[in-house]
Parts: sequence; structure tokens; C-alpha cells
Amino acid sequence: MIRKFKTDDLEQVMELWLATNISAHDFIPAKYWQDNYALVKEMLPQAEIWVYEEGNEFLGFIGLQADHIAGIFVASKAQGKGIGSKLLAKAKQQKQQLSLAVYAKNERALNFYRCADFVVVKEQLDEATGQVEYQMEWKAR
Repeated sequence: MIRKFKTDDLEQVMELWLATNISAHDFIPAKYWQDNYALVKEMLPQAEIWVYEEGNEFLGFIGLQADHIAGIFVASKAQGKGIGSKLLAKAKQQKQQLSLAVYAKNERALNFYRCADFVVVKEQLDEATGQVEYQMEWKAR
């Protein structure tokens, strides 16, 4: 089930945010994510967030800032089961266009977004990590 974020979800959301970022971005030191944890925790409740639950188990979430996807995060044990696609579909129902940034080395995410009709519109260097990232966009037809 997909539902709106509640403030009680913050700790679980942050645990998932940290674990997923460390796992998906093995080319960036874990310390980078750990150092940004407090800032993200402070900013996250200001975003539009949808969480995915099964039973009482928290399996994923998507964060939006206006039409920008800040990220889709799915628990490692639940990846590959369509949860990310369901969260993205929810965002597409709400918006006429979406944008996001994805690291070039995160091939799994890059392929996921390409399969969801996102196109690369710009390549740039993320100065905070030194990694190449792609700006991608999707528009409703």
C-alpha cells in the first residue's frame, strides 16, 4: 500500500535512506552519506513523500520536491519486486513532468529510469562527490 508520509515515519525513512544510499552508491564513501544524514533528516519532512508498506513493514519511499524526484528508496530485500515502479507511477499520477539526477555509475537506477521513459537531458559533475551525474526528465504524453 502506498500512503502519504507521517512524521512518525521519519526514523524508518532515514534508516532506509542511509542503507540504500550506501548500498547503491558503492563508488562513494559511506562517510559522505553519514555526514549528510542530519541535514537530510531536517529537510526531508519538507518534501512530498509517499511510503510503501506491506502489513506493518516499511519497504520503500519516494521523495519529491515540486516536480523533482529527490530519490526512490526500496529496502534491499524488496528490490526487484515492482515497489520502485509503483512509487514512480504514483508520482506520475500527480505530476505532468518529472526530473531527477542519477549518478552515471548507478547503472541499475539509470536503467530503471530509462525503462520508465525518462531521458538524459544533461550530464554534469556533482562537485560534492566528484561523480558524473545525469539530469533526466519525463513528460506526460
